[in-house]
Amino acid sequence: MLNLYNVKKTFNIGTINEKQALSGIDFQLNEGDFVTVIGGNGAGKSTMLNAIAGVWPIDEGSISIDGVSVSALPEHKRAKYIGRVFQDPMMGTAADMGIEENLALALRRGKSRTLRWGITKEERKQFHEDLKILGLGLEGRMTAKVGLLSGGQRQALTLLMATIQKPKLLLLDEHTAALDPKTAEKVLELSDKIVADHNLTTMMITHNMSDAIRHGNRLIMMNQGKIILDISGEEKKSLTKADLLQKFSEVAGVQEESDEILLS
Repeated sequence: MLNLYNVKKTFNIGTINEKQALSGIDFQLNEGDFVTVIGGNGAGKSTMLNAIAGVWPIDEGSISIDGVSVSALPEHKRAKYIGRVFQDPMMGTAADMGIEENLALALRRGKSRTLRWGITKEERKQFHEDLKILGLGLEGRMTAKVGLLSGGQRQALTLLMATIQKPKLLLLDEHTAALDPKTAEKVLELSDKIVADHNLTTMMITHNMSDAIRHGNRLIMMNQGKIILDISGEEKKSLTKADLLQKFSEVAGVQEESDEILLS
């Protein structure tokens, strides 16, 4: 479903701030895979995700989604393949519009616009059922402005909007980092449910080793623009944080005592 071949990206070329963010990434995701991506600041996690989303062009290599090359496509033309939830709950929704209006925009993403009524009865019924799944009571507040929602409610809504059309690829960009622990856990539970219910191919970036281990069927760790660990199957199921720290120490040649130090 996703294929990266020899993807390279360098920022500020020719200056003293030159930084090679991606150093020839080769990576594939099969349909239905849920991969968690972990690594320290500057490891290349967000650069890889933004390269896939088309936020900036890559210098070398190729990226394809479901067999279609998207390497030369701008970000807005990749939107029909990709659903994305950002770290900031304020992104991904229109604060001054109602909940149902935001869902309608998401439902129409990539489709031709017409002059008919904005939201049909059938769509409103669908939105009501979809919102009930979140378990947050939003189905009774469909006309409420999104800007009035809490961070967790807004992030849950963004997750629903990102998956309402069943994208080829779902990108979760540290989407619980700005939430308190209890709310973050709720959003992660919803993420697992939506990904499983729709069999979505998913990439989730996180700074939390425990979350990376608990969620998904595959885990990759990045360091200095490269993938240094790729763990799946039974090895992933039996993985512990101590195992992951030890593996990172062996592969990266560093010795750290905790993920807080390692990933800072």
